[in-house]
Amino acid sequence: MSDLSRLPSLGAQFALLSLLSVGGTNAVAPEMHRQMVVVSHWMSDRDFATLFAVAQAAPGPNLIIAPVIGWRVAGGWGAVVATLAMCIPSSILAYVVAGLWRRIHDRPWRVWVQAGIAPVVVGLIGASGFLLAKGADADWRGAVVTAASATLIWRTKLNPLWMLGCAAILGVAGVV
Repeated sequence: MSDLSRLPSLGAQFALLSLLSVGGTNAVAPEMHRQMVVVSHWMSDRDFATLFAVAQAAPGPNLIIAPVIGWRVAGGWGAVVATLAMCIPSSILAYVVAGLWRRIHDRPWRVWVQAGIAPVVVGLIGASGFLLAKGADADWRGAVVTAASATLIWRTKLNPLWMLGCAAILGVAGVV
């Protein structure tokens, strides 16, 4: 399959992900991984984890993963299609829902819905972290670094960049 022949499928997949991305792009990373790696076979687990890491390391919104994956799958046009497909449907949905949300501001069930969405988003983002760790950890040493980093971030107030820096040093030193 040529790169340009992938554009319609790539656009459809990212448009659907856009509508599901409550909580941001990171919340749909597991489904994005499933579509790109398992269903379409456009990249490996390791490729996906690497692209995700590159996108997260870049300054800007976490939406950057869409053009990075689009570029990997179908070149420059893939980046454009993935970006537009990730932005336009969710923007339209947000516009419509915001109008409805304002009209029902005095309904008691609105508070329940709002409170129920928070744990769903936390769960989706947690699943994303697990999936990416699984794809990035090639052996037990990587798993130990991931587990130690996650524990330190969870139990302390250390900035995650310290763990990233330590992991980078371990990688350069050949430990991981």
